[in-house]
Amino acid sequence: MVRAGIPQEQLGRPSETRVFVVANQKGGVGKTTSTVNLAAALTQLGQRVLVIDLDPQGNASTALNIEHRQGTPSTYELLVDGLAIVDIAQPCPDAAGLWVVPATIDLAGAEIELVSVVAREQRLKKAIDAHPRVGTAADIGEERFDYVFIDCPPSLGLLTLNALVAGAEMLIPIQAEYYALEGLGQLLATVDMVRAHLNPELAVSTIVLTMYDARTRLAAGVAQEVREHFGDQVLKTAIPRSVRVSEAPSYGQTVMTYDPGSPGALSYLEAAREIVTRGAAL
Repeated sequence: MVRAGIPQEQLGRPSETRVFVVANQKGGVGKTTSTVNLAAALTQLGQRVLVIDLDPQGNASTALNIEHRQGTPSTYELLVDGLAIVDIAQPCPDAAGLWVVPATIDLAGAEIELVSVVAREQRLKKAIDAHPRVGTAADIGEERFDYVFIDCPPSLGLLTLNALVAGAEMLIPIQAEYYALEGLGQLLATVDMVRAHLNPELAVSTIVLTMYDARTRLAAGVAQEVREHFGDQVLKTAIPRSVRVSEAPSYGQTVMTYDPGSPGALSYLEAAREIVTRGAAL
């Protein structure tokens, strides 16, 4: 169901599926919030999106109103048992064109179970590449997914490594707070290692500033520092600190359907528009 009052705007679709890894080992920076709201916003711009919940907490599944009780076929079965994404993905009831591979608490044990598996860091990539709707417009046509978002846990373990090997682009949410850049060096070093040894295509294409409070000099200072450090990788749109954004998951919704006219929803819609138009320029 697409709720009344949600803008429907059609933007050009990419010529092939863009696979984004959404990661930051620092918790509480708006990683899952950005994943689900950007995914929902992209569907409002005429894009077809697959979200893969790779966090055992399953917060992305909750926000997108997707069943993820223990025993539900999930990313655990995908990584450990080799189930296909088409057998696990569920349609999001509130966003036409959005599909979700849920995460259950079973995923917490996946890292241990995968330790002895050959090519364990390639499991997610193989699953995504095998999906019949992932690929180029020439090969798949109108039914293809335009975007795949992989929501990672707040750590740099084997689950996040699977995501970094599977993706071509990385989206890093950075909170507009004093410790914003702390620990980011470790994440970028991991990205460099993955690029050197496992996935040469991986690039940090997108940085999004979250929980931005325009009233404070601190937020403005952090934003300036991030923009000086990362340049054009940083989206022009910053996501404001918002009670509505925080409330939405408790109702099994993204802010895009919970309060479409709120500053948070409008900011995520504008950020999604930037991602689409930047991709067209690549």
